Amino acid sequence: MSRISPRPAVTRGRGLLLVAGFILALAACAPSRPPAGPATPPGPESFEERLAERRQMVALARDRGIDDPLVLRALERVPRHAFVSPGWEAEAYADRPLPIEEGQTISQPFIVALMTQLVAPRPADRVLEVGTGSGYQAAVLAEIVSEVYTIEIVEPLGRSAARRLDALGYRNVRCKVGDGYAGWPEEAPFDAVLVTAAAPRVPEPLLEQLRAGGRLVAPVGGAAFQDLLLLTKTAAGIESRRIEGVRFVPMTGEIRKR
Repeated sequence: MSRISPRPAVTRGRGLLLVAGFILALAACAPSRPPAGPATPPGPESFEERLAERRQMVALARDRGIDDPLVLRALERVPRHAFVSPGWEAEAYADRPLPIEEGQTISQPFIVALMTQLVAPRPADRVLEVGTGSGYQAAVLAEIVSEVYTIEIVEPLGRSAARRLDALGYRNVRCKVGDGYAGWPEEAPFDAVLVTAAAPRVPEPLLEQLRAGGRLVAPVGGAAFQDLLLLTKTAAGIESRRIEGVRFVPMTGEIRKR
């Protein structure tokens, strides 16, 4: 790991004043950022907007190793700008996370693409997502699979995501407000499970609700950094593989009590 050497400390009073003045000048010139808040429910016209930006985003994902044609098509299809907070639309297709309401984030496009590709979704699949957020990951899945079941513990976030998905016409997505630790047992088993919030371990109920041969992808670790894990349910048990280091917002609720 490379290290950046610290700059020499400014010890003279005049130097400190010059540095402080420079910082204030930069702050005055910096563009103001809109607060992260709920977006107005989009309409079907969103699918036709910003198509060139979506295609650039897809090209970048392809260059980074996303090669499943179903995933690439879904990325090109879903209007990510409809899932970000008002005022952030111009940055919706940049490959980085963005803030959304309730102090949460929408994951960077590459991570959404990677997690989707890892569970290898197919048209007949039924998929569970834990951590709806803005609804973007659910929409990407809905473009590929038969049914998506998504759970969000933060009620205002879950309800706004449900309205957004409905306005965009995603009729194969079922949303629920609740603690994702327990999964959605009455709809199990699932062909795949995606967990989009970080936990110290994968909740056992989610593994139980995964069908034989199914895949689960989740960020597992501490609050600052985690490992993105791919777990596959086999006849011999659970096989686990580390994919890469990631950083997600923490999973809350029952997982923190155990």
